[in-house]
Amino acid sequence: MGFKLLVCLFSFVLFFLLLPLSSTAQSYRNISSGSSLTAKNDDNSSWISPSGDFAFGFQKIGENGFLLAIWFNKIPEKTIVWSANRNELVQRGSKVELTKNGQLVLIDQTGKQISTPFSAITGVSYAAMLDTGNFVLASQDSNILWQSFDDPTDTLLPTQTMNQGSQLIARYTETNYSSGRFKFILQPDGNLLLYTTKFPFEDYVDAGAYWSTQDTIGSGFRVIFNQSGNVYLSARNGTLLKTVFPTVSLSEEVYLRAIVDYDGVFRQYAYPKSGAATSNGSRPMSWSTVFFIPTNICMRTVGKYGSGACGYNSYCRLGDDKRPVCQCIPGYSFMDPNDIRKGCIPKFSFCDETLPETDPFQLVNVPDADWISPSYENFTAVTEDWCRLACLSDCFCAVATFRAGVCEKKKIPLANGRIDSQFGVKTLVKVRKQNSTSSNNSANDKKDQSIIIRVVSGSLGGSILLNLLLLVITLMLIFRLKRRQTKVQPQKVMPAANLQSFTYTKLLKADQSQTTTGIQGTKGYVAPEWFRSVPITLKFDVYSNGSLLLELICYI
Repeated sequence: MGFKLLVCLFSFVLFFLLLPLSSTAQSYRNISSGSSLTAKNDDNSSWISPSGDFAFGFQKIGENGFLLAIWFNKIPEKTIVWSANRNELVQRGSKVELTKNGQLVLIDQTGKQISTPFSAITGVSYAAMLDTGNFVLASQDSNILWQSFDDPTDTLLPTQTMNQGSQLIARYTETNYSSGRFKFILQPDGNLLLYTTKFPFEDYVDAGAYWSTQDTIGSGFRVIFNQSGNVYLSARNGTLLKTVFPTVSLSEEVYLRAIVDYDGVFRQYAYPKSGAATSNGSRPMSWSTVFFIPTNICMRTVGKYGSGACGYNSYCRLGDDKRPVCQCIPGYSFMDPNDIRKGCIPKFSFCDETLPETDPFQLVNVPDADWISPSYENFTAVTEDWCRLACLSDCFCAVATFRAGVCEKKKIPLANGRIDSQFGVKTLVKVRKQNSTSSNNSANDKKDQSIIIRVVSGSLGGSILLNLLLLVITLMLIFRLKRRQTKVQPQKVMPAANLQSFTYTKLLKADQSQTTTGIQGTKGYVAPEWFRSVPITLKFDVYSNGSLLLELICYI
């Protein structure tokens, strides 16, 4: 009896010990060798995690491109968190396949193999899309050979870590997933930082850092994103060194992600898994920002190289939603409206050799604006009027700044422009006067007008001459015709007896419908039917009368 009790007790304990292991095992849904996905316009080209939260497969980008990616599968936005071919989209008909040879390969529609982070991995027995958002390739003995968590693109998910040398690279724009201008990296020396890349090159350049943990150099070992939403930098022994994002305190179950956005800000987002109410009411079913760094990227991008948070010849300011807004300086326009971070170009030329330099220009004040770009000339103990005249009379001066008797002149391209009331500087931007654009082109306009007048005058004169010529010719023809009619010589009038027309109707008597006769009529005016032994019809009247009419006309 005691033995049976011990056996039951042992079985009960063993059941609960194995329960977590079996639950963990159920989070795997093996993808076996020979399995494949094809890029097409439907939702069937993906492998889904057991819970359905995440999917791995092809997602359509734009009109024709496809991205092999991982995304949140249960939300309408299908937000992408990882991609394999961000810089080389494939077309419809492309395929990803776990081959019998133990490789996961991406092949485009032409049969060409596309390079991916997992291209060199061999000996793969199966793959799995996990409920954490991690996609893994495993060997026959279940050792993980490769996982997407070790090769992130621009996003971190809960339970994901970053080791020394790992990095996140922002996408190029909101809809362009290729590598962009900003980077979040844990350097080999333990320094965690955000910096602007020398686009399109990638290297370790601390000079461009606009956020960093300088005090962790030599000790920073790993970035951890735990399930509570806390993102922090730890030492090798697990000690917390620096908190990037604190613990997310939410009263509902949410999806979390941390991403280096295309504007260079590292943000943490939350998305409710249901419409449950929060302490502040119902959270909208969309991504909302929880934390972000830096708080004002416009003021932090002060690197020696590059254009800053926005493009050249523009300036950055924070919008009402605390996101950076890029604007061109007055008199300039975006080089590419679809990619505003390419910068702005002037809508006018700075130099006009035909006019004094100060005549066509004026200075427009842009309050609280400044550019990190170095000045090419600097003057002290001067007045604002002197500073204005100095810039207006200088062909190279694009912007003049005046502060406390100091005048600085800057030329394009202008980099790292930003707006801040703490600058206390008067910024004067050189633009063309509204009426100078027309005066600047007045010489060309006058030349064009002169050409137009000459062409119109020539055309009008030619038209009048041609009309007069036609009128004279017409009058001469009428005069000659009347003269011929009034001066007809007697010998040119044909005797009536010599010209006779025997029509078909004239040959018939009143009570006849047909008749038999020989050839009749004046030679040369007889219808051809008389000579062909064919029935004579009314058509021969037309011929005879027509010949007679033609003869009369010729004698006029």
